[in-house]
Amino acid sequence: MKSTAALTLAAMIAFAANSLLARLALGAGSIDAASYTALRIISGAAFLFFFISRRSGPVRMSEIPGNWIAATALFAYAIAFSLSYLMLGAATGALILFSSVQATMVGYSLARGDRLSLRELAGFTIAFLAFVYLILPGVGRPDLIGSVLMVISGISWGVYTLRGRGSTSPLRDTAGNFLRASAFCLPLALYPIWGGTASANGVLLALASGVVASGLGYSIWYRALTGLTTFQAALVQLSVPVIAAFGAILFLNEALTARFAIVSPFILGGIAFAIVAKQKRHV
Repeated sequence: MKSTAALTLAAMIAFAANSLLARLALGAGSIDAASYTALRIISGAAFLFFFISRRSGPVRMSEIPGNWIAATALFAYAIAFSLSYLMLGAATGALILFSSVQATMVGYSLARGDRLSLRELAGFTIAFLAFVYLILPGVGRPDLIGSVLMVISGISWGVYTLRGRGSTSPLRDTAGNFLRASAFCLPLALYPIWGGTASANGVLLALASGVVASGLGYSIWYRALTGLTTFQAALVQLSVPVIAAFGAILFLNEALTARFAIVSPFILGGIAFAIVAKQKRHV
């Protein structure tokens, strides 16, 4: 349980880092969405296969791990995520993304026959309502196309997470999924030739997202999933905006608001309450 908690925390930090890196790169116009997505996925695949080959030897092309369903979901998440942040604010995007992830994963869990206890439901409700309260003031009237893209991104991420719950080799499966997703990125890699923009800073941010926050981060997440239920995996991701906000305060010089200071304990406390309740049911 302790190792699962540590891996889950590391994965959530990686997810939050992806949001910060995307905001820095795309929000500032340092790179276009197509180039950012292509560099992110292709660099992640290259690093993961290099890392695996140093540990256990080269991987044969006929034995590439992962699967095409997860790879397609990974690519759909990444490109929709990048494009939507060109049209949505951070608060709006976070609300739509994580609401979509929650709906996808919790809906799947309930459809499989899983049932929540009153304590689990209470913890989930506290965390989700606090989360909505935290970011709702910045929503306004979101762009329709951007909103649809972020819903697609959230659903795709939910599918990718669900596909990883049965992984017995998280690092290799993540590498295979990234390699397969790279095939979809080849047309995007040509976009700068047609008029895209990619500064040196934007390229570095995309590489950091691909190699560290995505490649290693998603490998850690696949490993953490072996110790989490579908409900727990959905719920803990509500912590990502809180972690991202802390990161923005520490590294992007954003101000700590009273609303954030008051609401964050309710989000994290609700998550902890629901997960502890789930564990007690299996004791």
